[in-house]
Amino acid sequence: MATRRPRRLDQDAERDRYKPSAIRSYDSALRLRILPELGHVRLGDITRRDVQAIADKMLASGCDASTIRNALMPLRVIYRRALEDGDVAISPCSNLRLPAVRGKRDRIASPAEAAEILAALPEQDRPLWATAFYAGLRRGELMALRWEDFDLVANVLRVERSWDERDGLIEPKSSTGRRTVPIPAVLREYLLAQKMRAGRPDTGLVFGATPERPFTPSAVWRRAR
Repeated sequence: MATRRPRRLDQDAERDRYKPSAIRSYDSALRLRILPELGHVRLGDITRRDVQAIADKMLASGCDASTIRNALMPLRVIYRRALEDGDVAISPCSNLRLPAVRGKRDRIASPAEAAEILAALPEQDRPLWATAFYAGLRRGELMALRWEDFDLVANVLRVERSWDERDGLIEPKSSTGRRTVPIPAVLREYLLAQKMRAGRPDTGLVFGATPERPFTPSAVWRRAR
């Protein structure tokens, strides 16, 4: 796809920065799905039929709807930039016939069920899972959470950063990624127990293997299973 060199996906000053994991996913989709089919074609010569053929081929090979849509996402981003820069007049990614994603939302556990799940976990892991349950933090946010982010007097915690398993500490991808989360009474008890167990009450990672090295997600998952 020959054109002048595009700006990097993570350097768009007018939009939220892409997470490192998203950039890796886009790079993989381009190398495995898009470039083998269209890498030899000029950007302005690619048609909607060409892109549709990729989607149809993936569907025929058994790929699910979300995989097909994710594979085409980097191409959509490239053409969005190309349209803004005037490199192309239309995007071949518009009006594609794509299979519908019919996934279901995860079920929300009741308070009683959440308590039973936590009780079944190894004691050392209960505060981590309780923070995921009751505060709604994502895995990367849990890995980067520090004691300095807590105000146990005001009963709030501040989400300031996340952790990428390859790139390490990263900033939230948008302003909404930084937020203040209330600490319910049931979670407070778990956090106080974690403070006593960790022996580092004021600084360092809350759930880290060390004060500065985060936990290993695969090990936590194995214990939970």
